[in-house]
Amino acid sequence: MGDNQEIRTGRHCAFNMHVHLVFVTKYRRQVLDRDAIDQLRDIFTKVCSDFGAELVEVDGEDDHVHLLVEYQPKVAVSALVNSLKGVSSRLLRKARPDLRARYFKGTLWSPSYFAASCGGAPISIVRQYIEQQRTPE
Repeated sequence: MGDNQEIRTGRHCAFNMHVHLVFVTKYRRQVLDRDAIDQLRDIFTKVCSDFGAELVEVDGEDDHVHLLVEYQPKVAVSALVNSLKGVSSRLLRKARPDLRARYFKGTLWSPSYFAASCGGAPISIVRQYIEQQRTPE
């Protein structure tokens, strides 16, 4: 997860696109701890690489996570979000039986999410904000 400010190129385009995502746990339950966020970091990295995207930064608190993702123009943010939330929910609940007991219908995340283009603020500022989240113990 590097500080990547360079312009990437595709076959017919040049781009530097970042999105700031926030996922909230269902019912805003405080179920995330440091171990869960570390596991989510690995899961999110893998899902992003499957989309040709790069996870720049991820951190969170006990009831939500922030992600900074660099993505290609051909990637629909909604499709990326659906995959990130679906895969992470399934794999984290599988690895953590304590979460499975808290959610009856197999859903970790609230159905909504926050997404913001990071074109206006310097990426370093958004990244610093995400790094300053109070990671639970």
